[in-house]
Amino acid sequence: MSDADIIVIGAGIVGAACAHALARRGLDVLVLDARLPGATAVGMGHLLVLDDNAAELALSNYSLQRWREWGHDMPAECAYRSNGTMWLAANDEEMAEAERKFAVLREHGVAARLLNNAELQQEEPELRSDLHGGLEITGDGILYAPRAAAWLLESALKPIRQRQAKVVEIDEPRVRLDSGQWLSARAVVLANGIQAGELCPGLPIEPKKGHLLITDRYPGKVRRTLVELGYVTSAHNASGPSVACNIQPRPTGQLFIGASRQFGTTDPQVEGWMLAKMLRRAVDYMPGLANLNVIRSWAGFRAASPDGMPLVGEHPQRPGLWLAVGHEGLGVTTAPGTADLLAAQLCDEPLPLPAKPYSPHRFLGANAHA
Repeated sequence: MSDADIIVIGAGIVGAACAHALARRGLDVLVLDARLPGATAVGMGHLLVLDDNAAELALSNYSLQRWREWGHDMPAECAYRSNGTMWLAANDEEMAEAERKFAVLREHGVAARLLNNAELQQEEPELRSDLHGGLEITGDGILYAPRAAAWLLESALKPIRQRQAKVVEIDEPRVRLDSGQWLSARAVVLANGIQAGELCPGLPIEPKKGHLLITDRYPGKVRRTLVELGYVTSAHNASGPSVACNIQPRPTGQLFIGASRQFGTTDPQVEGWMLAKMLRRAVDYMPGLANLNVIRSWAGFRAASPDGMPLVGEHPQRPGLWLAVGHEGLGVTTAPGTADLLAAQLCDEPLPLPAKPYSPHRFLGANAHA
């Protein structure tokens, strides 16, 4: 007799969403995580539609709609807000990118509007005065991911069992804990981010380090999450160390300041030179930041796949092992879409999205090996 219908490894936002979706289908779900509670604690919690490619747009747009639906039910401590994202154009080239994004997003039914210099200054007066304009995505939002993950685990129609335990081996559909105990299930879902490679060697996942800072409380400074359009080329697609302006207002009145990306390191320590570089970039866009107090900084790792898309589905070489990994910086955003897509495949239901762009077969199938 199995210990559960489904064992989910990882209680972060992706694992919690997967557990929630599976429990909604009446399955007995057991979630295992060595860090319970406290998973999903290092990101910004920015919910945004991105359109670098059709698959990213489809998954993020679908997921944002699900977050907006959940937002009506989430408790206040989840800090969900549909405050929007303002993409900032610093030159003609970036304004052209804003216009391109606007056309694509409008075509897919995403609410957006273009702003010129004067309109941008009126909406976000803390920004420097010579920006060319901006693109507002009105349906984007923010949340506090650790509490949102806990809510997903606590609010499922069928109770989800949680256990603080470290999984050291997967022999699908069984898992071995560091205590030596074996647990069995009908299927195992691996959703523990950057640690997934330890339990499933061969996953094409690379750690991408990021730093964040948070200020003291300064209510009303910023209304929307402010992101430079240079992010599209400087940070999101770069292979070396990079920074981009990303300033997010929190419901507390504090400001999150990002963003940075570094490959080729697994050092978890905060690096002063990177913080300085990141702050200089943010101050360049919002000069008044230089007068605010930063009270804390930290670093974490995003699990990045080679093409930037997550691996969602059954492992082609290991039947019974299901993957929900490799989301890089979009794990919080795309957790609902990932969960619905995985649960529909696992339960043999109609798919909410085409599965192929996110299929593990693109890296782990026979053709990929050949």
